Amino acid sequence: MEKDAKIYVAGHRGLVGSAILRKLQAEGYTSLITRSHSELDLTRQESVEKFFNKESPGYVLLAAAEVGGILANNTYPADFIYNNLVIQTNIIRASYVNNVKKLLFLGSSCIYPKHCPQPMKEEYLLSGYLEPTNEAYAIAKIAGIKMCQSYNRQYGTRYISLMPTNLYGPNDNFDLETSHVLAALIRKFHITKLAAKHDWKAIRKDVARFGPVPDAIKSNKTNQIEVTIWGTGEAKREFLHVDDLADACVYLMNKYDSSEIINVGTGEDLKIKELAEMIKGITEFNGPLVFDKSKPDGTLRKLLDVSRINAIGWAPKINLENGIRYTYEWYKSVSESQ
Repeated sequence: MEKDAKIYVAGHRGLVGSAILRKLQAEGYTSLITRSHSELDLTRQESVEKFFNKESPGYVLLAAAEVGGILANNTYPADFIYNNLVIQTNIIRASYVNNVKKLLFLGSSCIYPKHCPQPMKEEYLLSGYLEPTNEAYAIAKIAGIKMCQSYNRQYGTRYISLMPTNLYGPNDNFDLETSHVLAALIRKFHITKLAAKHDWKAIRKDVARFGPVPDAIKSNKTNQIEVTIWGTGEAKREFLHVDDLADACVYLMNKYDSSEIINVGTGEDLKIKELAEMIKGITEFNGPLVFDKSKPDGTLRKLLDVSRINAIGWAPKINLENGIRYTYEWYKSVSESQ
């Protein structure tokens, strides 16, 4: 991408989009285009077409999406499949009509089958049944992949598709009803630590910024405040700091042109129980952990094979413990600033 090229970052206020925007600015790209939801509703085809016609971006990084954890995916499947299908369809089609030079589409590791061999290679896509709890979201993302590949095949476009693993970092979603596991754990430990100190003023400020805390604060029989975690804790997950993903996005926009999807991750995973213990230590929470085995674990393991992206010359730089520390500091600064 040329440093002065017009680059549209769709979803620039979200976890991924904001990280991509920071990376592009740091790399010296000078003509960045953004629109908030109030300025441009990406679910409205006519509005998207008018925007593309007026702005004529040379490159598009499609980070706009409806995202959430197990609870959100299971509760709002219609919203997840509709909003994601419409947003990505509108942007990909408008990119073709307006001769965008290159587009990057962000998928997700949940596109792979529930019982996928581990680590998950790119060629395992559509080789088995999906995880039921996030099937609607996964199907929308698979449709986006196939749309990019179809346009490349029929029209010779340059649309690439990245499959990131579980993400975390600044601007993550910390709403306990819709967040992913890492952000949810950070907030649960922090809120519970505040409750143990009877710091209700700080809790009220946190709730005003990040939403209610249903069932996050409980005491056991010995009056110790405990943290409850969904599932058995035995499921394993891989986590990538969003700044590493942003680095990969810019790298691949300049280095990768294949229609074949490409995984972006660390190639390492850990049990949710181990993640919880790590976050417990970082947040300095001293109470007990309780695993609610009545709640689903989701897929028991989701580890990406990252040999393809490593072969191109990219690897992550932020290790998990340091990344969580950075994220926790960001979360506290935002919570305490209200």
